[in-house]
Amino acid sequence: MSVFTPPSLRFIKTVGLIGGTAAVGVSLPLIIGFSSAMLSSSNSLQGAILSAILFPAFLLAVLRPKMLVAYTLLIWAVAPELRRIADWSEGVYHSVSLLSLAPLLTGVTLIIPLLKEIHNIQKASTRIMLMFAVALGYGALIGLAKNGMGSVYDLANYIVPLLLLPYFAVTKFKPKDIDRLLTAFANIAVIVAIYGIIQYLTVPPWDVFWMKHADMMSIGNPYPLEIRVFSTLNSPGPAATFLAFALVPMILEKKWRGTLRWIGVLLVVICLLTTLVRAAWLILLVMLLMYIGTSPSKGKWKTLIQLVFVAAALFWVVPKLPGAEGLVARVETLSSVQEDHSYNERLSLWQNMLPMVAANPVGQGIGSVGQGTKLGNDGELGEYGIMDNGVIALLLTFGILGAVFFFGALGAVVKQIFARVISRDQLQPYARLALATWTGAIVSLVSDNGFPGLKGYLIWMLIGLGLSAREITQSRRKGTPYAAVECKISPR
Repeated sequence: MSVFTPPSLRFIKTVGLIGGTAAVGVSLPLIIGFSSAMLSSSNSLQGAILSAILFPAFLLAVLRPKMLVAYTLLIWAVAPELRRIADWSEGVYHSVSLLSLAPLLTGVTLIIPLLKEIHNIQKASTRIMLMFAVALGYGALIGLAKNGMGSVYDLANYIVPLLLLPYFAVTKFKPKDIDRLLTAFANIAVIVAIYGIIQYLTVPPWDVFWMKHADMMSIGNPYPLEIRVFSTLNSPGPAATFLAFALVPMILEKKWRGTLRWIGVLLVVICLLTTLVRAAWLILLVMLLMYIGTSPSKGKWKTLIQLVFVAAALFWVVPKLPGAEGLVARVETLSSVQEDHSYNERLSLWQNMLPMVAANPVGQGIGSVGQGTKLGNDGELGEYGIMDNGVIALLLTFGILGAVFFFGALGAVVKQIFARVISRDQLQPYARLALATWTGAIVSLVSDNGFPGLKGYLIWMLIGLGLSAREITQSRRKGTPYAAVECKISPR
């Protein structure tokens, strides 16, 4: 006679989590749809689009968590364009839109697979997250007191990208899964590049509508060949960032190159040039050099030959492009940086703001810098809405105390990456890519604070992939299943 065995507590928790998640995944779109019906026609349209975006994210979080990051990348890439099309279709420009929340809300769904396996996270990852938590908690408290609701939005832009670190630490990614994700990243970048080239040559009407109302003087004129390409992103800066971070793995490894291979690489490079964002070009170069510098000798020569091939192709193609004069002139400014207006402005900003930071060691709190300043300010950027120096932005946001923990966490991250790079095994390319990304993120602080928002998402995705490969190696050495490296089985 069989004896009934009650289900374990862990099984009950898992079933409850999955059931609750499924219920939320089904009910949330209905709630959004019902709420949208009660709102104005503009908000109703935005709510409907937001619901359509979120529902697949919840399904993937429950059923296919490994595919979730690729989907969130797609939403980060196309949500701004969907917002522009929605505004254009209504004939009304919204400086603040519900669709601005789409990337963050899809990113929040990472919590679902994360909570399911959170008990398997390693202590090293926990320490890093605690250091970031202290910095963010401190900045949030100051921000709520000084900046109101703007700090909540800005805090979400820090937290959602950081979710990728524990997500990759506990999700069972194999090397082939990482390769698929990087391939998906490349394919999304090619789509962004193709649209960007079309935008450069024709400027679709919804983009013209947005340019005329957004009051951004730095993006050129809404005419073919006179526009600084922003493709499907918010502005040329995020577009260039997305393309540059995608180009690094595309150029370096064949398996990460995407469906169109070298044609895709050339399309992305051409689109990156049309953004005219020199900081992204330099970060791309830094990341490539870091990856090559840490490669084995044989790999270095192979990669250098590939870079020469790309450079030669660009040398031949770029002068033949429509509007090539402007592209060439922008590139030539790199040879006379000291005479450049943007360079001198950034230098002046550093000299003027550093005494201000020293005089206010407590900091202004989260929500004092960047897009979050629009909230509670009638949709207009606040005093520090545009901050072209990432170090100053972080010091201004977190103060001295918070910055110590934030930069300390960055130091702990690179320490883990270095430990992985020097191991010299078949998973090392992922660690080298993580190191290149970390280096690019630090170097990019000379122009902006890239840790919140889209750029932060890309940074922590590529770093998280490298650190997850490290955990795969450790679990193999210990003979334990991945994502259960530190699980201890208590004696009966």
